Amino acid sequence: MDKTSEKVLIVDDDVDILNAARLFLKQYVSLVTTENNPNKIPALLKNENYDVLLLDMNFAKGATSGKEGFEWLDRIHEIDPSLVVILITAYGDVEMAVRAIKEGAMDFVLKPWQNEKLLATLTAALSLRRSKKEADNLRLRQKQLIADLDQPFHDFIGNSPAMTKVYDSTRKVAQTEANVLILGENGTGKELVARELHRQSPRSDEVFISVDMGALSESLFESELFGHVKGAFTDAKGDRAGRFEIASGGTLFLDEIGNLSLPLQAKLLSVLETRKVTRLGSNKSIDVDVRLICATNLPITEMVLENKFRQDLLYRINTVEIHMPPLRDRPEDIPLLVDHFLKIYCKKYNKPQKKWSAATLNKLQKYRWPGNVRELQHAIERAVIMSDSKVLQPMDFFLSVQETKENNLIFEDFNLEEVEKIVIRKAISKHGGNISHAARELGLSRTSLYRRMEKYGL
Repeated sequence: MDKTSEKVLIVDDDVDILNAARLFLKQYVSLVTTENNPNKIPALLKNENYDVLLLDMNFAKGATSGKEGFEWLDRIHEIDPSLVVILITAYGDVEMAVRAIKEGAMDFVLKPWQNEKLLATLTAALSLRRSKKEADNLRLRQKQLIADLDQPFHDFIGNSPAMTKVYDSTRKVAQTEANVLILGENGTGKELVARELHRQSPRSDEVFISVDMGALSESLFESELFGHVKGAFTDAKGDRAGRFEIASGGTLFLDEIGNLSLPLQAKLLSVLETRKVTRLGSNKSIDVDVRLICATNLPITEMVLENKFRQDLLYRINTVEIHMPPLRDRPEDIPLLVDHFLKIYCKKYNKPQKKWSAATLNKLQKYRWPGNVRELQHAIERAVIMSDSKVLQPMDFFLSVQETKENNLIFEDFNLEEVEKIVIRKAISKHGGNISHAARELGLSRTSLYRRMEKYGL
């Protein structure tokens, strides 16, 4: 074993044992601290980050019960749960040492020890300590990553009566395990609500997994949601957990659930009823524990009446319904949203903080926002990028769609890209933000429509 940068603390009432251990182990680690008084353990652990602690079981003169060792083992784990403890014990204490291992010690060495055995035990302990550190770091990184991903959704924006109702519903249901169905047009912030429900729930320290059900093909549905085993299909090169397994213990958000076909609805219902999944190509069922949140922009109750959505599945997913209002129904929230997005994008693009004129706000509040908050967000991002003025004016926002009573389009000019953008926006508005239906009417694939929406910032 080469010398490492790790640190070892040895606590024993026998000074000869302490000296022997220190002289031997200092060849292999950067710091070896010895102490014959166990009452100094808390102070030692407070002042130094030790990786391994070698602990005697008995300190009082003539003591053989190991009671002190067990008490100190508990206290050490309270102070530093990841510290690895090795017991130093006599031959007659082996049964006691085995009990201590069950209570959290990593291993034990017998007095008098063989140096090779002591070194092997220490090497294993240091390896375990590194693994614990890596696991702790991964957990911290995961929490930070989740926080960073959640940042754009971190706060609800708006104080209108419609949003106040959403806040109240979210607060009441978040602490429960009730399944929630979030209804609303595209761009209203349904995922925002789902993340807030997770954040306020007892599962907030666990994962939040989001799945766009509308983007899953029939052939990929089972593999993505339930997982597969190696060889289940041509490209299955290895075993893979599905989203239900990955989300187990946390929250699973199924977006656009109204787009599922009836056969896929039946498969989903079966998993929700049994709380078990079976990976594709396997016969073994796996227990899953998820808090389920679903969302759709479709009139799902009407779909049940038209036999397009299973009533029993609807009962299963909508213990509580939360309705997200469209932006046109809460124009009083637009100033708050504009201010929020201006701060974000001025900082992102390293621009001086911009303001808006009264005429600009009037224009934004009169517009119907078929794409809702998402469309407003993109409009502000474009304005921040393109405008050189500190005060945004109405001409900085290209909201050029106008409608006649006959619902025909009027174009201010015939630039082909501008016309295409207007037509796409109109199709999305006509279908209430449903991308699949809008794409079908435009004669485009869903992917092609998304590509054009990204191109035009819709």
